[in-house]
Amino acid sequence: MPIKTSPSSHQEIPAADLLLGIVRRLSGELRPTSKAMAHLGLDHALDSDFGLDSLARMELLVRIQRETGVRLSETALAEADTPRDLLALMESQPLATIPASPHFATQTLCEIGHPPETIATLNEMLDWHVAQHGERTHITFYVDEERTEEITYRMLQTESRELAAGLRTQGLGNGDRIAIMLPTGREFFTAFYGALYSGCVPVPLYPPTRPSQIEDHMRRIAGIITNAEASILVTDERAKALGHLLRAQCSSLRSVVTVSELSGPIIPQPLPRPNAQDIALLQYTSGSTGNPKGVVLTHTNLLANLRAMEQASGITSADIFVSWLPLYHDMGLIGACMGSLSVGFLLVLMSPLAFLARPSRWLWTIHRHRATVSAAPNFAYELCANKLDDRDLDGLDLSCWRLAYNGAEPVSSDTLSHFAARLAPYGFGPKAMTPVYGLAESSVGLAFPPLGRGPLIDRVDREALSGTGIALVASMEDPNPRHIVSCGRPLPEHAIRIVDATGQVLPERRQGMVQFQGPSATRGYFRNPEATKLLFDGPWLNTGDLGYLATEDLYLTGREKDIIIRGGHNIHPQELEEAVNQVRGVHKGGVAVFPATAPQTGTERLVVLAEIKEFARNKERSRIQSEINRLAIDLLGLPVDDIVLVPPRTVLKTSSGKIRRSACRERYERGVLINAHHKPWRQILHLVYSGIKTQTKRWQHRCVGCAWSAWAWTVFAAIVPFAWCLIVLAPALTLRRNIARTSARLVLSLTGLTPRVEGLQHLTESTPTIVVANHASYLDALILTAVLPPRFTYVAKQELLNKTLAALPLRRLDSAFVERFDSTRGAEDTNGMADLTRAGASLVFFPEGTFQSESGLLPFRLGAFVIAARCGIPVVPIALIGTRTLLRGERRRPHYSVLQVLIGEPLYGKGDDEWQVALKLRDTARTRILARLGEPDTAT
Repeated sequence: MPIKTSPSSHQEIPAADLLLGIVRRLSGELRPTSKAMAHLGLDHALDSDFGLDSLARMELLVRIQRETGVRLSETALAEADTPRDLLALMESQPLATIPASPHFATQTLCEIGHPPETIATLNEMLDWHVAQHGERTHITFYVDEERTEEITYRMLQTESRELAAGLRTQGLGNGDRIAIMLPTGREFFTAFYGALYSGCVPVPLYPPTRPSQIEDHMRRIAGIITNAEASILVTDERAKALGHLLRAQCSSLRSVVTVSELSGPIIPQPLPRPNAQDIALLQYTSGSTGNPKGVVLTHTNLLANLRAMEQASGITSADIFVSWLPLYHDMGLIGACMGSLSVGFLLVLMSPLAFLARPSRWLWTIHRHRATVSAAPNFAYELCANKLDDRDLDGLDLSCWRLAYNGAEPVSSDTLSHFAARLAPYGFGPKAMTPVYGLAESSVGLAFPPLGRGPLIDRVDREALSGTGIALVASMEDPNPRHIVSCGRPLPEHAIRIVDATGQVLPERRQGMVQFQGPSATRGYFRNPEATKLLFDGPWLNTGDLGYLATEDLYLTGREKDIIIRGGHNIHPQELEEAVNQVRGVHKGGVAVFPATAPQTGTERLVVLAEIKEFARNKERSRIQSEINRLAIDLLGLPVDDIVLVPPRTVLKTSSGKIRRSACRERYERGVLINAHHKPWRQILHLVYSGIKTQTKRWQHRCVGCAWSAWAWTVFAAIVPFAWCLIVLAPALTLRRNIARTSARLVLSLTGLTPRVEGLQHLTESTPTIVVANHASYLDALILTAVLPPRFTYVAKQELLNKTLAALPLRRLDSAFVERFDSTRGAEDTNGMADLTRAGASLVFFPEGTFQSESGLLPFRLGAFVIAARCGIPVVPIALIGTRTLLRGERRRPHYSVLQVLIGEPLYGKGDDEWQVALKLRDTARTRILARLGEPDTAT
């Protein structure tokens, strides 16, 4: 395909030569000292050979359009790995230049009725919209630059219910996790709401974009799927092969399917109706592959957050929201998409790649639809402020834009001023810029500024803040103050406080750890009790951020785990990173500042990692190092211990573009900071090899597990029937209980399950006592029988009397039975057990009354505690750890587990009011068990 060099030129140049020249010139600007440029051809990699990162690729697409007249789609940004890939895409495009100043028709929407506050789930919210105005457009999605697709509420409901039926026919339902790895589009919403209608829990994952990063991407995704124990991965045809690679890594993953494969005619069957406290979403936060954190968000959490943000923002159903934010990220999925469902405003969606390919498309889409609301991280505003040409903006009108949310990453005061100044000639009002603060642990939003106020920036004394933690207002003569942007005030019904390292609440303008509470707050991380324990400080949740409050506004100063303490000063890496990013020769966005431990001395060092041109000369490198050191001294008052200048794409980032400082530190300390970027085919081969290796280890583990399970059943079959006969035939109660205890100990010993017991001294006295333990397995009673003295009487459910094989030995062991469902009979049983304790009996209760497969402590029934209060006897709480893993739910195959029986100190009731004493005993016992158990509190 020959292409003219300019509209007035009659000379035609082959497209391959012209394209290669454009790529080489751009690469040469980034790497002026490279001698290999002339030898790079069409089949060399755009990233590893030419050194073009995402922002450079964006510039490349702009130059291709200007010099050839061919306007490439965002597919080129994501999928093209070599210039030859770009050439193929160019040859499939018409040779035409799109006008720089399009004029679009405006769009207005009428306001609709507000959904009732009684709606308790997302399913009910969608059903309400369908009932009220099913043909109203819910989402307008840009398939490409000019072509849109309309999704009405009814279309979304119908397609989602079809997919839900498909999930149900595959045996999936209540609580099963469904991983969704789909790009922005109609199929994502079908899969997401289809999972909700089926009773499953959707787990959004970000789809792969760059072939050169496929291995790192798939490893992180595998970590999430493994943690979530997802049963099915819903993806598109292009990613199915990668999905099958994941199956080799993730034992829970049964199949990889597309939306069309799951959808079909609805088979008449009732779909489950979720409860408000059911999990609606697992939102995975950015983290390492080894410790993914899935934030548990219920329908109640999400709707509380959406309603609070609606109240704080004043958004109505007449508003129009334009978003290019990824749907796997809370700001895009919850803030924009679920916000549209909750309020009823029109959502106009673009692909994230469409924005990255041409940031001006975001602004033109706002112009075209006369959108009133949009949101983006700070980097997007910075990109628009600095990278857009006047020709990209000619004719643009942003006067309709009243809420420009800036969140999801630290907000720069410079960015706010640059963007406002750059877009002011095009109607953008400075008060429209709205910095906000949120986090997945609070669903998404936590702090919003008052309406119409505009950005509020605090000038503080830099030395006072880093040295004493006090945010003193800087004097007007201060040559180097620190500018900190307000994130707003807590949303309605939410609260924020600042505490020090000891948990003491700090006054205004004192820097400390930011904590929050409110109805949007998660109950913890999915299957990650260690991280959950660190998240909570009583009823408050730790954000991990540092900041201070001033006249109710929250000001963030950094991340708690990233802070560097040197010479009595608290150093926030973001500030130095922002300054180093401005150094000539440093790749903007490619800077990480972190502390690292020196292996020789064990002391902490300040490290600056900065990406520069790959072949920079020694003189250029020395200049960059000197400027970085000068900046450090100016900003922090002390030099940097180590400045590491690295090639592009070395600094690790999350999927949303945040610097992964901890991961950079880990690689730095291990000495593996710079890794070669392998070709995609080599990465895929490595993933296949890893999958085979993982499958082999899994097979070996499964074989060992099956052998142990068979041995456990053999021991059980050999001992339990014999013990059953002895218990039934033995003449004395003491003898029968000793037989049960000895048999239980023998079973545990022969299977290697003897538990670690702590606190047995609390049960040595022979006085009447009530033991309460958490209930997670059918084997809990067996384990307690092996551990406790043989004087205890077990309280069992009345239903067991209908099972002869169980009822006979339980009666011979003098167990007490209680009615769980008939309140009158239950009260009579409680009175009878109170008489037993007065006669000297000690009782064992499982106050949850039942157990479940999923981890979490259920609410406690009051019977045991009423008896204790009525008879004036102590309650001893016991935490059983590991029994749920040993025999989960209704399964018959046991799995080896490390068992612990943690016996707490006796609790004594005080007071004359029996009911209040019982309530206090119940709450105290449950709190102590929960603290030692390390599982979520399902009562919250």
